[in-house]
Formats: sequence, C-alpha cells, structure tokens
Amino acid sequence: MRFQKISTYLHSADLLFVGFNLILSCINILFANRIPYWWLIVLSNFSGSAFICLIAYARHKTGWKPLRILHDWYVPIATFFSFKALYFMIRPIHGGRDYDDFLIAIDRRLFGVDPTVWLTQFATPWLTEILQIAYALFYLLFLMLGYEFYQRHNLDLFHYFMFTCVYGFFLSYLGYFLLPAVGPRFTLHDFAALDIELPGLWLTPYLRWFVNSGESIPTGVPTSIAIGLTQRDVFPSGHTMLTLLLMYLSGKYKAKSRRFMYVVGTLLIIATVYQRYHYVIDLIAGAVFALLCIATSSRLYHRLKEKYQTIESGFEEGSL
Repeated sequence: MRFQKISTYLHSADLLFVGFNLILSCINILFANRIPYWWLIVLSNFSGSAFICLIAYARHKTGWKPLRILHDWYVPIATFFSFKALYFMIRPIHGGRDYDDFLIAIDRRLFGVDPTVWLTQFATPWLTEILQIAYALFYLLFLMLGYEFYQRHNLDLFHYFMFTCVYGFFLSYLGYFLLPAVGPRFTLHDFAALDIELPGLWLTPYLRWFVNSGESIPTGVPTSIAIGLTQRDVFPSGHTMLTLLLMYLSGKYKAKSRRFMYVVGTLLIIATVYQRYHYVIDLIAGAVFALLCIATSSRLYHRLKEKYQTIESGFEEGSL
C-alpha cells in the first residue's frame, strides 16, 4: 500500500529506473563473488532510486519549477549512470570472455568479408569527418527531440518519449549481458592507429576522444590495454537501435526536426560500421530490438500509468 502511494508521484520512466536498479542490485548480490565492490553498486542503486522518489514527491508537493525541471530532465544523466554500472558487472560475470569471434563469423558468413575492412577502400578524410560528427550527434538528438516535445506542453507525450528511450536502452543491455564484445576497432583493426588509418579533417580526433572517454578508454593507450578497459556494448548496436527509435518517434508525432533526424540518423547508422565501432550483425540486431521496443513501449507505458495511477501535473494533459 505504501509503495502504491509513493508510485503515484512517479512518472513511468521513474518506475523503469527504480525497477531496473532493483534488478541490477539482485544481479550484483547473486554474483557478489565475481563482481568487485558489488556492494557499492547496490548502494548507488538504492541511493539513485531514493533520489528519484524524493524529487518526484517534492515536485508534486511543492510545485516548485526547478524541481519540476529536474524531475523531467534527470533521465539522460541517470541513463548514463545505468550504462556505466554495466561496466563493472559484465566482464567479471563472464570471466573476462568476449564473443567478438562469434560476431565476426556471422558477418563473414553473411557478406564473405569483414565489412569494416571492406569499407576502408571508400575512406576519405572528409567522409570520415562527416560520419564522425554524425556519430557524436547521437547524444544531442535525444535532447533536441525531447526539448521539442517538451515545448508542446504535453506532459504525457514528453514522458512517453522519455519512457520509450529509457526502455530502449534497457532492452539493449540484455544483449550486452548475453554477448559482451568490444567491436572491430579492437579486433580487426589497430585501435591505437585509428587516427592514422582513418583520419578526419578537424574535429574527428576530439570527437573520438569524447566517445572513448564515455567508454572509459584513456588517451594514448595501446590496443592491448584499451581492450581490457572499454565497455562491452557492441551487440546490439545501441546507436542504431535508439536512432531508429528517434526517427520513428519524430515522424509519428510530426516533429519539426524530423527531416534533420532522418538525414543525421541515416549517416549515424552508416558511421557505426564505417568508423569501426560495430559489426553489421550488431546493426541488424539493433533494428530487431528497435522493432521490439516500438511494438511494446506504448502498451507498457499506459499499463504502468493505469496500474500505479501516475500523477501528471505541471503541463496540460494530452493524449498520445
């Protein structure tokens, strides 16, 4: 009964985060003998869930605008922290084993070549620059489309957008847990020589540094060390999956930025292979996961709202 009352202050993405934190905590406890400092992850999950409940309650009780903004926009930061939590779990659980050889074999069976190696013949600095910029824009596309929906003053639409994105990320984590891999830039190419083998023009080295930093890879390390440090986030391609979701949502709800989403999204998906981040089978899996998310997110969103009678205030209530 008490959870039922607290849950009425949570929007659907809140419920996803609280539930996901609980699942991650259970996994950490189950594999406590393999995961170093598992208890810190459990503690951070509990603290994160408590923070979400606190700001949700305070937002609706006080009506204070900064709290409303914080409650609506904490999601991107929380998603990043949930992504980094996997960093400390996946490799220890699998005993350090990666499945790149399996993914490489599938690509070779499908195409007869390694696609990232084959694409090298078309590489030019200007093409590399354009595609690296598109790849890095992945992180801004969510904010751009989310802000456009936010400006419509339809809280239901905005929360559905946030819910679908978070739900999509969490679905992709299933693949990371099942088939951890590091990607072709480490296995089929020399990661440390990437800027020499695939140079851009001006921004490419800085954007690569930005992407590498998000995956816990320090600057200037050799390939052998980088492989041990990087995130296991290859299968499915989260960039492909979530970009397809953004393109779908921008079209369905007639966003003004939808043409921009289509163009940049297409370039971004091409960049995942051209820039050697992913195998093609990762993109195929990302598309399948995107279809699964699209097919189930609306029903799950409305079911959570109905079951927990989520309060939506601060904007005009709208329908999807």
